[in-house]
Amino acid sequence: MLVEKAFRYRIYPNVEQQTRIEQMFGCCRFVFNHFLSQWNDAYAATGKGLSYYACATQLPLLKQTREWLKVVDSIALQSAVRRLADSFDRFFKKQNQAPRFKTRKHPVQSYTTKFTNGNIAVIGNCLKLPKLGLVRFAKSREPGGRILSATIRRQATGKYFISLVCKVEVHPLPPSNTAIGIDLGLTSFAVTSEGQSFDHPRAFKQHEEKLALWQRRLSRRTPGGANYQKAKRKVARIHDKIANIRNHFLHQLSTQLIRENQAISIEDLSISSMLQNRKLAKSINDASWGEFVRQLTYKALWYGRTLKKADTYAPTSQRCHVCGEIDKAVKNLSVRTWQCRSCDAVHDRDENAAKNILLLTIE
Repeated sequence: MLVEKAFRYRIYPNVEQQTRIEQMFGCCRFVFNHFLSQWNDAYAATGKGLSYYACATQLPLLKQTREWLKVVDSIALQSAVRRLADSFDRFFKKQNQAPRFKTRKHPVQSYTTKFTNGNIAVIGNCLKLPKLGLVRFAKSREPGGRILSATIRRQATGKYFISLVCKVEVHPLPPSNTAIGIDLGLTSFAVTSEGQSFDHPRAFKQHEEKLALWQRRLSRRTPGGANYQKAKRKVARIHDKIANIRNHFLHQLSTQLIRENQAISIEDLSISSMLQNRKLAKSINDASWGEFVRQLTYKALWYGRTLKKADTYAPTSQRCHVCGEIDKAVKNLSVRTWQCRSCDAVHDRDENAAKNILLLTIE
């Protein structure tokens, strides 16, 4: 099966290349804001916005009046117009809010260019990129398949990264006879119906005190000053470390489960509703269940596995998986082990829930 897969690397541009990258950010930002302003004016005057084609045909005229737009990657400018059109498409589908004007003060900047006539290529330990030439990068693995596009991004930490989107042939994994249910929780990140437990790293909790310390220092410093910028970068580095720890754990676990099991059953959690609990919201966000389910979903599709979801409101924790008796007292989260009043079976809360999730998806 052919899929689009992104390969993310850190790049190390020299001073001249950094200047060109920043220039590219500025030009793409200008084009985006220019056509967003035109779109808003057209909508206010006629009740209709502009299509991608209407904006794209005006781009050459805009480059004639602004000579400095001609020195940057033309495909990146077209991609900025495409990004604006896609933003409005998602807005009208109620998938996100209306596009807003971009600012150079935002700590994260990016632009996208597409593969054309070999303008993007991997040459040894360097990447060949339009208008940049050869850029050193951390070649942690070989990008596979055919390169479609590249997105260069400057993080809030000041580091530069590139995401290569490639068309890759993905082969299904060998069939397996194993089917498991998984209960996601806070005491343990995940417990399977076979009794296997996975503790999550609690990345945010590990760095919470250090993050709070630097956020207090940042709040006391004068905005725009040198010490303010240092503290801001420090806060960004802590957030970056938290995200890296969390993503590493989620990818390792989701890949392990996909490789070992043919069918995986999980509970269809309403995470947005669960976040209304102010006592648990921080821990739920730290666990990042939504991202874990997203990874399981696309990896199951890629590698020929089956992902099933149990009903959100099924009493999986309260029901005895042996006889089906429901004990309302188990609804209290502090009850970790309980005994069924009907069949006297002793259950671990999370393992019992995982077994019920598996039974619900089999039926």
